[in-house]
Amino acid sequence: MLLLFETPAGFALFKVLDEGKLSKVEDLWKEFSTSESARKVVKLKAFSKFENTSEALSAATLLIDSKPSKALRKFLRAHCDGETLAVADSKFGNAIKEKLKIECVHNNAVMELMRGVRSQLTELISGLAVQDLAPMSLGLSHSLSRYKLKFSPDKVDTMIIQAIGLLDDLDKELNTYAMRVREWYGWHFPELAKIVQDNILYAKAVKLMGNRSNAGKLDFSEILPEEVETELKEAAVISMGTEVSDLDLMNIRDLCDQVLALSEYRAQLYDYLKSRMNAIAPNLTALVGELVGARLIAHGGSLLNLAKQPGSTVQILGAEKALFRALKTKHATPKYGLIFHASLIGQAAPKLKGKISRSLAAKTALAIRYDALGDGQDNSMGLENRAKLEARLRNLEGRELSRSAGSTKGKPKIEFYDKDRKKGAGALITPAKTYNTSADSILGRTTEPVIEKAEKQDEDTSPKKRKHGEAPLSQTQEAVEGVPVTGDEKKEKKKKKKKKTDAEDIDLQNNKDSGVEPEREEAETKKNKKKKAEAESAEIQNEGQDVEPEAEGKKKKKKRKHEEENKMQSKKKEKKKNDE
Repeated sequence: MLLLFETPAGFALFKVLDEGKLSKVEDLWKEFSTSESARKVVKLKAFSKFENTSEALSAATLLIDSKPSKALRKFLRAHCDGETLAVADSKFGNAIKEKLKIECVHNNAVMELMRGVRSQLTELISGLAVQDLAPMSLGLSHSLSRYKLKFSPDKVDTMIIQAIGLLDDLDKELNTYAMRVREWYGWHFPELAKIVQDNILYAKAVKLMGNRSNAGKLDFSEILPEEVETELKEAAVISMGTEVSDLDLMNIRDLCDQVLALSEYRAQLYDYLKSRMNAIAPNLTALVGELVGARLIAHGGSLLNLAKQPGSTVQILGAEKALFRALKTKHATPKYGLIFHASLIGQAAPKLKGKISRSLAAKTALAIRYDALGDGQDNSMGLENRAKLEARLRNLEGRELSRSAGSTKGKPKIEFYDKDRKKGAGALITPAKTYNTSADSILGRTTEPVIEKAEKQDEDTSPKKRKHGEAPLSQTQEAVEGVPVTGDEKKEKKKKKKKKTDAEDIDLQNNKDSGVEPEREEAETKKNKKKKAEAESAEIQNEGQDVEPEAEGKKKKKKRKHEEENKMQSKKKEKKKNDE
């Protein structure tokens, strides 16, 4: 058995001396612990050296694709007659077997043998030092990585950047030229602007018609639909526009020629951009379309620069102003940039546009990387991801529909079971309950309605503190309840009043000692005397006669209000005096 081993310096072919040791795969590494034991297992038979770096690079690139180079095929034909060849890659072994008819082996024992040879490579190959092997392997790896990232002429994305820039400029120019044609010819035939909405069809109609008087004689069937044509001819007869000279019409027709020429060139440029996008970024085109994909590449600078960006950056590319404004003002950041014009986001409902744009940006970032760095040239990945996104959109829309079908919390309303109601019918099985008139008996209620009202008022109103100048509680109780108060209770209340008046007198004396003005003290004493006299007269009246509680309560309320107003006025006067 022979072993093919690839090195940065060339291909080495080793002869396996003892094939019986390959049966013990677990103990095979022990045979390569030293260089002497390794020489007993394998022995170098032949070595094919690379002449230069380019040859090493071409051989390495072919090995990645599992293809043998021409020099390797010559080398194997010369040394592998009737021998089985152990290789590190099964696909590479199949390619050698097809082309050279050499039996190839690839298994765990071979891989373990390769590891052992790699550990003792400098000892098994004479003339290959460690200090020479390290720079050779580093140089080959660098050149190989440069080759893998090197773009072919078909992969040049600068053409896409220039084409999409020119396409946007053409759209602006076409719009300005078409508006100029409408404004210029509108002086002669203003009704035509409303009849023909499309700019290109308008320019074609103006070029064919010239003066509006020619409209009835001409056939517009190649340009306009039949209904629009009849409307145009009717409007041309009754038009309110001014007359123009033949020189003016000639210049208007020249401008129409420019508009039509620009529109034709734009169509050609769009076809070119479409073909270049399908060649350079097929997966990106399948996901977001040609125009959006080209704008993303132009905004990123190149396809490779765009491949370095994460999905979150791809999502808001083109909305940088809005992003930094939102960060500065601490508002919500934008959900999409250039990617908003993709057809998938256009299909989504307004509530779902943010979710779909986030998912689309993630898939778009993967597609860009695959197009920039991958070897495949098909758009299978893009189509597969697009199908997944469409399924996700349908799922989200279905979830929204189920929420709207249920209650406000997203769950269906639960109908309560009623044994008296038939299934699927609105009628009741048992008769409806009637009103029981026997429950209206009013036996046992002997109190008068006036007293009941007074009791309810007492229950509703909570007990409050008596304000300064209000009538005592006993009087209000007599007035409201209509029940006379006993003599002992009156005496106790009078004693309480006297104590209060004594306390007020003590306060007045204290105020005098502290230096209060004499006028103020006299006014307060007069007020207190008046209040006492009024309270005593009210008590005498209540003792002598029974008054209706409701009328008495109203009078007392009026008195209280009047007293409170007098108090407020006196306080204001006192404040003014103090300020003076």
